[in-house]
Amino acid sequence: MAGAVFGWSPDQFWRATPAELAALVQAVGGEASEGVDRATVARLMEAFPDG
Repeated sequence: MAGAVFGWSPDQFWRATPAELAALVQAVGGEASEGVDRATVARLMEAFPDG
């Protein structure tokens, strides 16, 4: 979603904070979740290594 809607590259997505992503989601009228923990982010980075 960040790439398609906000035009973010994979690097921009992985460098963004949860608060930055939540602010963008809220700006387009959605609700942001409470976020994920660091372990979940690490698993996602391992599964989708865009680099």
